[in-house]
Amino acid sequence: MEALYLLLSITSTFLTSSLLSLLLLIRTIFKRLRDVSTASAVKTSPHSVCLYEGTVWHERRRPVRHSFQYSVRYALFDLDHAPHPPPDHLSADDARRVTCTDGPVLLLTIPSSVGYEQNPLSLYYCYDLDGTEQHLSKCIAEVTNTPWGERVRFVFNPNSDLVAKPLHVSPFMDMLGNWSISTAVPGDNLSVSISVQHPELGDYFVATLKAKRISSVLVSDLDMFFWLMPHKVALWIYLHALKLWWKNVPFIQHPRCNNPSYREEASIRDRKLQCCKAVEGDSNGSLGPEEGHPGNVAVRSFKWRDAKWPWY
Repeated sequence: MEALYLLLSITSTFLTSSLLSLLLLIRTIFKRLRDVSTASAVKTSPHSVCLYEGTVWHERRRPVRHSFQYSVRYALFDLDHAPHPPPDHLSADDARRVTCTDGPVLLLTIPSSVGYEQNPLSLYYCYDLDGTEQHLSKCIAEVTNTPWGERVRFVFNPNSDLVAKPLHVSPFMDMLGNWSISTAVPGDNLSVSISVQHPELGDYFVATLKAKRISSVLVSDLDMFFWLMPHKVALWIYLHALKLWWKNVPFIQHPRCNNPSYREEASIRDRKLQCCKAVEGDSNGSLGPEEGHPGNVAVRSFKWRDAKWPWY
């Protein structure tokens, strides 16, 4: 039944995006004819949206070797000043409340295109103010799976953090791994790294994003700049899922089918991880929260969004 749902979803997306692409093309032609004598720039403040272009790279080491990379475009929104921030995401005030920060909030994401959204990972960069200076304090990861559209949101340390896997992101991965995640302060260059640490397979999977900021002066239309970008990401996801299936990588059902309490188990595993890190901090002479006492470690909170129809 899920295969039928997937086929219908792809067909519906294809028809809708084709129609909207045609309308976008017509609009773009009229716009260029109207502005033929003037240079058209992005109609947003250069400080409210930064554009990035780069590469996503995936490598799986076990049980078979498989790797691929693809070009990608991202937008980094200043949520306090962007006139039209992308919908279905946190506001700046919401992000500050979640992270207990008091500075700017930037959202890294792929904007929707011609009626379709595909965002495996969006990141919120949350800063703290120290007088006239600001420093990156915490990040929020927003992970969405395909094709179910489930989402999980959690706070992590951008320098490096270890998070118990809270979401079924692939039918070729079980729920036992931990995510090791890190990201640098976004500037002219952008980098994000996630690796999966598994109790049996070890560090068997890694994904990275490396991108460079491009001048918004070179972009005349954001809709055209991101045209079909979400579709390309989805195409790579489905294509390489087929390749993994062809390589006989075991197919794993969604955990809700055989383990409805998988979310609670992920939260328990993550609390244990945080306690272990606090104990290690004590043994190395560094103090964690509340004088490094494991019993006072701040508990990470996962916020889940259920699957969209017809996947729930």
